[in-house]
Amino acid sequence: TAGPRSQSRFVSGERSLSLLPPGRGRLGDQQDPFMLADLDMLASRHQAFCQALPQVSPFYAVKCNSSPWVLCVLAALGTGFDCASQVELEQVLGLGVAPSRIIYANPSKPASHIRYAARHGVQLLTFDSEEELTKVAQHHPGARLLLRLRTQDRQSTFPLSTKFGASLEACGHLLTSARDLGLAVVGASFYVGSNCQTPQSFTQAIADCRCVFEMGHGAGHDMSCLDIGGGFPGTEDSGPKFEEMSWQGVISAALAQDFPEERGVKVIAEPGRFYMESFCTAAVNIIAKKAVLEPGGSRQLMYYLNDGHYGSFRLGHRKPVPRVPIVVKFCSQPPLFPCTLYGPTCDASDRLFLEDVRLPELDVGDWLVFPSMGAYTSSMSCSFNGFLPATICYTMGPQLRCLGVGVEEEAGNLTLI
Repeated sequence: TAGPRSQSRFVSGERSLSLLPPGRGRLGDQQDPFMLADLDMLASRHQAFCQALPQVSPFYAVKCNSSPWVLCVLAALGTGFDCASQVELEQVLGLGVAPSRIIYANPSKPASHIRYAARHGVQLLTFDSEEELTKVAQHHPGARLLLRLRTQDRQSTFPLSTKFGASLEACGHLLTSARDLGLAVVGASFYVGSNCQTPQSFTQAIADCRCVFEMGHGAGHDMSCLDIGGGFPGTEDSGPKFEEMSWQGVISAALAQDFPEERGVKVIAEPGRFYMESFCTAAVNIIAKKAVLEPGGSRQLMYYLNDGHYGSFRLGHRKPVPRVPIVVKFCSQPPLFPCTLYGPTCDASDRLFLEDVRLPELDVGDWLVFPSMGAYTSSMSCSFNGFLPATICYTMGPQLRCLGVGVEEEAGNLTLI
C-alpha cells in the first residue's frame, strides 16, 4: 500500500540523519511541516520499560499521544491504558481492549464520564476528595478506587501536585468517608510530575503510599494495588536515562522495602513520555526571515517557521532550556547568531521557545529538524489561524507485523519497511 521509499540527508556540521518525506519523492517538493513516526520504537521502549521494572505493569498514558496507530500497537504489545476522559475510554475500548486493562486516572471526572465508565465495565478509578467520592457513590458504586496522593514534584519539568492529590494528613478521613459511602478503596496512586529529573522523588512517595495502605487496612479496605504514576524521562538529553541503575535501582529498592513481592500488591505505572518522546522526529520549514541590528552592531535573526506554539511546540514555553534543532543544510563551522524561532500564526507569542537559540544564518526554504518530538505534540496541536497540524508519516517494520498489528489497505500515511 505504501509508495517507494526516498531518503533525504539532513546535515548540520557532523550531525546527520535520514528522513522519509510523507508521500514525496524529494524533500524540496514538501512544503508543509511533517513528522516521521517509528512504530517499531514503541516495541523497543515497551521492552526497555519491562526489563527495567519487571515487577511493574505499564498502563500507557493516552493523553501523551492518542494516535490510533500508537494505541493499536500498544494494545497488541499488551500494555494497559491510563485514560482521563470518556473520549479516551472510547478510543481504547474501541480497539477491543478489556476494561480490566484500563485505569480511569483523572481524580476530577465529569459525572457523565463516570456513568460511561460504569456502563462499559471500567472499574479502576482514582480520587482525591470527598466530593469525588460522592459522585462515584452516585454514578459508579461498584468502582474500585485508588486514592491519589500529593507528592513533592518540584524537580519535575511539569509539576502536577498543585492541582491533584490529597495530603497524607487528609487520607485517613477520605478512606473512612469512602467506607461510609459503601465504596471500595483498593490502593493508592501518585504522580511525581511529568518528566521527573530525580528518581529519588519516587522514594518518599512510595513510602507515603505504604502509610496510606496501613490506613486503608485500618478502615476496612482491601488494599491490593499501587499505582506509581508516570514522570519517567523519555530521552537521554532530558535528564538521567531511565534504563540506568539510578532510576530502576531507586524505584526497585523503594518497592522492595515498602511493598515486597510477598505482600501480593499489584504495582502499575502510567508511562507516557518514556514511550513516546523518541517515537517522532519533526521537520519544519523556514517560511520567512528577518535580520535586526542590535545596539552595538550585533546581529539578531528571526526565523518564521511553518509550525509553532499552536502546533507541535505547545510545551516549548515551559521547557527550561530551548531545544537546538538540526539544520538541514551543510554548514562547515559557520558563525552562529542568536535566533528567535517564531511559529506561523499572527499571535506575537507564537514562538517555539521563550529563549533564543544559536544557529547559522539560513535562508527561506531551509529545513530544521527536531528529534524526540513524540510526546505531547500532536495530541496538543490545533488549527489556530488556519494553520493545520503537522502531517504524520508512520513506518512499521516486520517485528510489529509479526505481532499481528493490522494494516488497513488504504493506510496512506503508513510505510512498511
